Amino acid sequence: MRIRPLDPEVGRYIVLRERLVEAFPRIDDETLHDTLEGITTLEELIAETVRSALLDEAFRAGLNRRLEDLKERGARLERRAALKRQYALVAMRESGLKKLEQSDFTASVRAGVPALVVEAESEIPDDFWVPQPARLSRSDVLKALKKGDEVPGAYLRDPQPTLSVRTK
Repeated sequence: MRIRPLDPEVGRYIVLRERLVEAFPRIDDETLHDTLEGITTLEELIAETVRSALLDEAFRAGLNRRLEDLKERGARLERRAALKRQYALVAMRESGLKKLEQSDFTASVRAGVPALVVEAESEIPDDFWVPQPARLSRSDVLKALKKGDEVPGAYLRDPQPTLSVRTK
């Protein structure tokens, strides 16, 4: 079992809360909260944990944006390189130059390989079609269950508590 970083302080908070309620059975919620806030660091630890999560999420968002930018840049470089190779090929073919030897590379014009062109998929015989394995449409199952339909082998579990954090 993995130890969670807040567990020790949560345990301490629970013990102190139980002792306070035992010692002062008529204590109101606000006084209990204020007292526990003054003698424990649980709220501060939770706040720091949430801040740390927000920071991680911000870093993730920044990295995702940077990765998208880098992917776009990579695609641009790939297109640019292909275009430059095409320019070189055209120049070599038009000039009749079959081979260009340089100190750092050798470029040569070669015959290409035949490329497939499909004009009418409907006319291609069944022998060339590959059946695809069935795939569960989770969204359709979820939609049916939410509508109230019964789906053997699936159900909606009870909602789990979530932490909502709003930033200013």
